Amino acid sequence: MKPNNKVHNYKDEYYPPMPTRTTKFWRSCFIYQLYKFFVLNYKIMKMVVKGHS
Repeated sequence: MKPNNKVHNYKDEYYPPMPTRTTKFWRSCFIYQLYKFFVLNYKIMKMVVKGHS
């Protein structure tokens, strides 16, 4: 008995969703990226300091 494997190419669900206008703004906003950079570094440093004490 043959398996019923059909290939459906180029369906919409195979493509990633397009970012919204707001998402594009936050990804390209330098001030926001700088803020997130310092928040992440602060969280990492908290873990490092906690592990060394």
